[in-house]
Amino acid sequence: MSFGKLILVRHGLSVYNDQNRFTGWKDVELNEQGISEAEQAVDLLENINFDIAFTSKLKRANDTLDIILKGIKQTSIPVEKNLALNERDYGDLIGQNKAEAAKEFGEEQVQIWRRSYDIPPPGGESLKDTADRVIPYLNEKILPHVIEGKNVIVSAHGNSIRAIVMALKGFSSEEILQTEIGWCEPWIFEFEGNKLTNLEIKSRPGSKSMSKLPN
Repeated sequence: MSFGKLILVRHGLSVYNDQNRFTGWKDVELNEQGISEAEQAVDLLENINFDIAFTSKLKRANDTLDIILKGIKQTSIPVEKNLALNERDYGDLIGQNKAEAAKEFGEEQVQIWRRSYDIPPPGGESLKDTADRVIPYLNEKILPHVIEGKNVIVSAHGNSIRAIVMALKGFSSEEILQTEIGWCEPWIFEFEGNKLTNLEIKSRPGSKSMSKLPN
């Protein structure tokens, strides 16, 4: 029986996150806090030897992965970048401060776009739409490596990681909306062959975990 691990890491805080703006596919950078968060994740992952890495096409996830791989001295592993792992596309909301968007569209409407499973904002994606592109990529490109017994790291985004967690844990649409993914807090899934056997969520040193599973 082969034993593999799939480690999911949400990027560190970006400049738009810090400004409370809808980011989506806007290619913004990590801020100083986000860089520090990625550096803190190094200590949590240094004892794992990775075989391959996957990330999105967005700089904040790419840079988070680069910081981690440099920190654990594993920069030679292959890295695959694909827009299937991009953050949820927030469409017309991108770049808007969330308070400004609430004034323009109404607080209740913005909350519906943010927290419903299948209602997208204008010109954007719902979480369901995001899952519809992430999960096939997970099944076709990522999981086969894990099932073979390889250790795989994925550096991505809150909603693309949510979609992966939904698939792996069999969560309902209601349960996945209650799931929070903390900045640079590794979610470590352990497999025996194609069977998920364990999930461990690691908090960064000295920080209170932001990750949360449904009750």
